[in-house]
Amino acid sequence: MMKNSKALAPFGMILLLLAGWELTVRTKQVEAWLLPSPSAVYEAWTASVDRTLEHLGATVEIALSGLGFGLVAGLLLATLFHLSPLLRAMFQPLVVLSQNVPMIALAPLLIMWLGFGIMPKILVVAIACFFPIAVSTMDGFRQTDRTLLIYMEMAGATRWQRFSKLEWPSALPAFFSGLKLAATYSVMGAVIAEWLGAKEGLGVMMQLASASFRTDRVFLAMFFIAGVSLLLYAAICLIERLVVRWRPQVKGGAPR
Repeated sequence: MMKNSKALAPFGMILLLLAGWELTVRTKQVEAWLLPSPSAVYEAWTASVDRTLEHLGATVEIALSGLGFGLVAGLLLATLFHLSPLLRAMFQPLVVLSQNVPMIALAPLLIMWLGFGIMPKILVVAIACFFPIAVSTMDGFRQTDRTLLIYMEMAGATRWQRFSKLEWPSALPAFFSGLKLAATYSVMGAVIAEWLGAKEGLGVMMQLASASFRTDRVFLAMFFIAGVSLLLYAAICLIERLVVRWRPQVKGGAPR
C-alpha cells in the first residue's frame, strides 16, 4: 500500500498543479495569449493531432539518435581515458572546453558545414549528451574497490579481466546516473537544434506558435518536451534496475 501511494504521489501532485492552474486562469480571467489554461492547451492538441505528432516524431528521432551517438562516444572516451592516463592528460582539457562552447553558436556552424539535413542536429544532441556520460563513467571507474583490484592482481587476472569483471560493473551505477542526465539533455538539445534550422519538430512548432501568438500551442510543445524527457528518464531507470541487480536497496535515504 505504501509503495503504491509513493508511486502515485507524483501524478497526484501534477494533477493538483494543473487544477490550480486551471482555476487561477478562470477566476483571474487571464488572457489566453498570455497564459492559456490546461483545457485550452488540450483543445489545441485535439485541433491539430496529426501535425503535432509529426513534429513530435521528428524531435524524438533527433533526440534518440543524438543520445545513441553520445552514449557510444561517452563510453568510448571514458574507457580510453581510464585505460590510458596519457590520453586522459592530453585530451581531457579539450573535452571540458568542448562543453564551454554555447550550442546556439555551434549549431549554425554545423549547419553551414553539413547542410540542413538531420546530421548536424544529431551532432548537436550528441555533443550535449556525451559529456555527462563520460564524466560519470570515469568517476565510476575511480570508485572501484582497490582491495578487490589488488586481490585480482594477486590471483593473476589480466588487465582486461580486471576491467571487465570488476571495474566496469563497479562503474555501472555512475554510468546510469550520467545516462539519465544525458537523456534529459537530448530532448532539449534536439529542440535547440530545430530552432536554428529545421522543417519540422517541436522546436519549429514552438517558433511558429510564438510568431503567431498561439501561446496554447507553445505550452503544448512544452508539455510534449517534458513528457518525452520523463519517459526517457523512466525507461533508463527501469533498465538500470534490471541491469544493476546487485546494487544495495535504498530505504529511508541510506543503503540497507
